[in-house]
Amino acid sequence: MLSFVLALPAMAQGYGRQYNAPVHNHFGSEHNVYYGLRLGLALATVNSDDDMLDGGSMQSGLNLGGIIGFQLSPQAPVFLESGLIYTEKGGKGTYQGSKFTYSLNYLEMPIVVKYKYELDTDVTLQPFAGGYLAMGVGGKIKNYKEKASTSSFSEDFFKRFDGGLRLGVGLEYQMLYAEMAYDLGLANICHSDFDTSHNSCFSINIGVNF
Repeated sequence: MLSFVLALPAMAQGYGRQYNAPVHNHFGSEHNVYYGLRLGLALATVNSDDDMLDGGSMQSGLNLGGIIGFQLSPQAPVFLESGLIYTEKGGKGTYQGSKFTYSLNYLEMPIVVKYKYELDTDVTLQPFAGGYLAMGVGGKIKNYKEKASTSSFSEDFFKRFDGGLRLGVGLEYQMLYAEMAYDLGLANICHSDFDTSHNSCFSINIGVNF
């Protein structure tokens, strides 16, 4: 799916500048289209009613993926952006005196709306808001007292599906791009009918746009 996302802009023809947007590819003559690569740091926690799953201490991980965006209207610098990102979330804490950590690794699809505000000829500030959908692809829970590990995505621990809100701001200088974003999980990722668990994650990403 990532290769599909990155291949879409190969259909575009020509380069140009339109409505405060940096130089990007175009589909036709109306909509400005761009694609990009992202690499960064994820700082995640899991807040849970279940003490055994409450990873309130921050766990760091990797963000890596590609995005594509297109202008919603030729009359305004407003863009819809999506893509596919591999992200490593999780948390750590203590339970009954035993330290534990767990990783929750996802393939995540962000869907956000961006406004590109021109600060200078080559610089744009890009606040954005929207949401994300994610599917768990791997992860381990480690119990340091028992020196044991098990899969994070199992009937005893976490569901694979996640989704929530995403807010952030980006800064672009020519082709170079950097952003800060916050994901607030709305989906209950634990299996219990009586407890809830939610992801939250602050991320810092850098990359390039074409």
